[in-house]
Amino acid sequence: MKSILGPFVLAIVIATIFVPNLTSAKKSKIDGLKMNVIDKCWRSDPEWRKHRPQLATCSVGYAGKMTNNIGKGLIHYKVTDPNDDPINPKVGTLRYGASVIQGKVWITFQRDMLIKLVKPLLISSFTTIDGRGNDVHIAHNACLMIFKSTNIIIHDLRIHHCKPQAPGMVIGPNGKVVPLGQVDGDAIRLVTASNIWIDHNTLYNCQDGLLDVTRGSTNVTVSNNWFRSQNKVMLLGHDDGFLRDQNMKVTVVYNHFGPNCNQRMPRIRFGYAHVANNLYRGWLQYAIGGSMQPSLKSEANLFIAPTSGSKEVTWRKGNHENGDKWEFHSVRDVFENGASFKATKGGHVKKPNYTKEQAFNVADAKCVRSLTRASGALRCSKTSIC
Repeated sequence: MKSILGPFVLAIVIATIFVPNLTSAKKSKIDGLKMNVIDKCWRSDPEWRKHRPQLATCSVGYAGKMTNNIGKGLIHYKVTDPNDDPINPKVGTLRYGASVIQGKVWITFQRDMLIKLVKPLLISSFTTIDGRGNDVHIAHNACLMIFKSTNIIIHDLRIHHCKPQAPGMVIGPNGKVVPLGQVDGDAIRLVTASNIWIDHNTLYNCQDGLLDVTRGSTNVTVSNNWFRSQNKVMLLGHDDGFLRDQNMKVTVVYNHFGPNCNQRMPRIRFGYAHVANNLYRGWLQYAIGGSMQPSLKSEANLFIAPTSGSKEVTWRKGNHENGDKWEFHSVRDVFENGASFKATKGGHVKKPNYTKEQAFNVADAKCVRSLTRASGALRCSKTSIC
């Protein structure tokens, strides 16, 4: 019984401890903000800097609550040095905190910084990278990889201009040096990862894609991010022959796609995606696509079609005249500027079947502009709310 109740009791204790004593002026300002359920959980606290681990109780969707990342034994680590050594990282660098230290690690940053990674950063399990309060860029070379790890939060980073990397040696998520093959220029790539929460990041202009969820990765929530200026945005599923991705489950919620995005918002193979309350500001080829019989519930999104070109939201690889085997369903979506959604005919819309701690209420699509207004890396005031 203890193992079942533990996370819930912890969440209640944290919520109780973190309730701030607000002045009437601050309370009025907070009440005037229209926040989604994730942001309301922590941004309503003007003292959030003192209560950073509260963030772990705020996630929704398939990642679930990230309470395994906090509690007894939590190590607080501050990045003070923007330099990078992929094999012998120094104390104070991001790689030392994310790859060398094992256990529950909460990483913050001493100041604004640009980190140019020499090789991809392989992040250890139970690690949180929390950029709130500083302008942190990971850019202009290698970027982030979550490889065979679990329980990871990536929050409030600007990740851009990521480049492909040749094979080489790098310190792995277990703190040991390992060989790493050639990698594409993705901002964030998940490989056989689980329970991952990617929230409030700004991602753009990478050589391959912005986010890949591949090779059996599952239980992922992608929320409050701003994806812009990119050809291939988000890939869910490794390739058309990787059957393990049949078990993939991803929640995509409160994100802002565009401007200047071409395709894959997301592109889904095999698995299931719940795409809800996102803002789509145009596309060139398509917004949501798939192959290998994926399942999609598109719920209460706002799709604004481009002025010229394709107005159709969806794309299906290998579509046949006799009807497709994909399950693409649109529920309460709103379409502007001539946008259209080719939904699967007949059948029932597959539900996300969230657990109690994963579940959230999907708002009306007319609220999407407000719910996504703060998407992307936040600029937090030094003295009040974020």
